[in-house]
Amino acid sequence: MQAEHRSYASRGYAGELAAERARSLAGRKFRARAFYGLILAATLLVIVALFVLLAAIIVDGGGSLFRDFPSFFTSAPSRYAHMAGIKVALLGTLWMMAFTVLFSFPIGVGAAIYLEEYAPRHWLTRLIQINIANLAGVPSIVYGILGLALFVRGLALERSILSGALTMSLLIMPIIIITTQEALRSVPLSLRQASYALGATRWQTIWHIVLPQAIPGILTGTILSLSRGIGETAPLIMVGALTYIAFTPASPLDPFTALPIQIFNWTARPQEEFHGIAAAAIIVLLVTLLAMNAGAIYLRDRFQKRSEV
Repeated sequence: MQAEHRSYASRGYAGELAAERARSLAGRKFRARAFYGLILAATLLVIVALFVLLAAIIVDGGGSLFRDFPSFFTSAPSRYAHMAGIKVALLGTLWMMAFTVLFSFPIGVGAAIYLEEYAPRHWLTRLIQINIANLAGVPSIVYGILGLALFVRGLALERSILSGALTMSLLIMPIIIITTQEALRSVPLSLRQASYALGATRWQTIWHIVLPQAIPGILTGTILSLSRGIGETAPLIMVGALTYIAFTPASPLDPFTALPIQIFNWTARPQEEFHGIAAAAIIVLLVTLLAMNAGAIYLRDRFQKRSEV
């Protein structure tokens, strides 16, 4: 009888334990569904807000863009909205981004290769990595203040394209370093070991094996970082990009303006006509960003197919 009683007690305890586990599992499932629903609602809210903003920009700027299509791209800024264009700002943006790539890409990729492939693993390397990660999250206005103090005044480059490009290079270089490091880490270690086994040096292994495998990720990260830089306004205001300039730049030391600065200038005017051409300039900037992102996807797919072959 005592053994039978113990058997019933153990069965009852097991049943209570199973019921408790079932209730706990049901609670976890409910919280997981609630969290998933919350994240989904937040995502849909952001997407709807984005489409509303895009629709408002297209409605406001589409008319100005298509009505003045040829002259909008070939005219300089003007006091009159129907005569104003984005030629100077667009060329200034292209000049600045070209020099930004020239400065940031080799330095950023070279720094990532050194940190990932050559630098010893000790406290100083970890400190450098932490600082690079922190620099990637620093507000852009801080880079503008640094560019003003270092390039505009310290190196006496004045308020030129070169100052803007160097400042923008500082802004995007931490992102290039981080994305390049991630691309280098994604290359399997077995490829490096096979190269060393065949007698290749470390540099030969990096140049002929690692970089061809990592180049899709490197290019994608670089172009995405440039996409961030092309839309920045605060650093350019700090280094002195002009809000009104009537001539196109002819050298890296010339004064300049950029599309974000021109858009800011037009939206600050009280006349409604300038708001329409500002929306048209935003459309041009968005198309440029989409083209850059599409180029990143194309280059990534092309180099991935080449590496697979």
